[in-house]
Amino acid sequence: MKQLTFAPRNHQLTNINAWTPDSRWLAFDVRPSGASFTGETIERVNVETGEVQVVYRAQHGAHVGVVTVNPKPPERYVFIHGPENPDADWQYDFHHRRGVVVHDGRASNLDAMDITAPFTPGALRGGSHVHVWSQDGSRLSFTYNDSVLHALSPELDLRNVGVALPYAPVHPRGNHPREYAGSHWCVLVSCTTPQPRPGSDEINRAYEEGWVGAEGYLKPDGTRQRWALAFIGDTLSKQGEKVPELFIVDLPQDEAAWKQPGEAPLEGTPDTLPAPPAGVMQRRLTFTHNCRYPGLATSPRHWVRSSPDGRHLAFLMRDENGVAQLWLVSPNGGDPRQLTRCTGVDSAFTWHPCGDFIGFVQGRRIVMCNAQTGDLVILTGEQPVAPAPDAVLFSPDGKKIAWMQDVDGFRQLMMTETMC
Repeated sequence: MKQLTFAPRNHQLTNINAWTPDSRWLAFDVRPSGASFTGETIERVNVETGEVQVVYRAQHGAHVGVVTVNPKPPERYVFIHGPENPDADWQYDFHHRRGVVVHDGRASNLDAMDITAPFTPGALRGGSHVHVWSQDGSRLSFTYNDSVLHALSPELDLRNVGVALPYAPVHPRGNHPREYAGSHWCVLVSCTTPQPRPGSDEINRAYEEGWVGAEGYLKPDGTRQRWALAFIGDTLSKQGEKVPELFIVDLPQDEAAWKQPGEAPLEGTPDTLPAPPAGVMQRRLTFTHNCRYPGLATSPRHWVRSSPDGRHLAFLMRDENGVAQLWLVSPNGGDPRQLTRCTGVDSAFTWHPCGDFIGFVQGRRIVMCNAQTGDLVILTGEQPVAPAPDAVLFSPDGKKIAWMQDVDGFRQLMMTETMC
């Protein structure tokens, strides 16, 4: 086991895509742990030499965090960027942030912002966050909150899942000083409603998404669905209680389809959210309302993760004893299969690049689980304190795994070999 960082400050990994494609660097931000978003730099550490480099430094009162790295060369970094020159009317919030991409030292906005009607197709009207590259590096997913509806009524500002595509740039008219252009065509792909019908498949929140497969997944008829995202959606039970369930959206293949409106305008209206393109299909995959412990587990916080071959979606759900365990289900649906039967999965998790293992925190140690049998391979001994639950990340070459751990009051980056 190796400690990678030593500075007396917090080092924060994102839950996926923190490694550079060559498995030599880990990207991180320096915001304090918890809800505070006050970091000013995006940095990276060389896992072989310990050298630390600044990738980007925010200016004019802005703050940055939650960095991910494109899994394909050349290296490109994307992260959440708060507003410059914040004031009483416009400061960092869920609906006041954007994605910024850094390539060869040059920074550009990922998503355009247009908050004055009529809105611009391909632009957003609020805040994008937790930007995750697809495995081929061509596009990104994100979660989203809407500034226009937040100003109208915060209850209408529902969290959704969106996609940023390289079919741009997008240039709003610039009728407001907080509007700006973006390099990617951005649309929402999830469907939410403020008041889901109890017992239905309707949701009022879509979040913790993950790309399905390196090349999508195979449907029962043998055809390939090239693009899909799985996510957690909050349903209501017949008694009106929140029950998080697993959902999937099948996505279009070509550029023209991404720019074709569905049942409502892509860009939204003054009193409705932006809407998915034509052909986006949202399906519910789990049905747990009648289980002893309904819904996907919300503690620890986790993100839906697909096996590289797209055959399995992994998520956390409680067993009959109320313990969070790993479960697998096909993107085509069917009964979920319980994978682990341990004392509990205590963190977010990721798949090994070979698809044979899933890594996570179990108690005070780092383990990886055989994705067929559920057997655990112990990678570290018991640590003085439990590793942080936010991220456990295999390197692209599969030989290393990284996580965060508190050392002398500061969150530091750690790494060990996987023996794979």
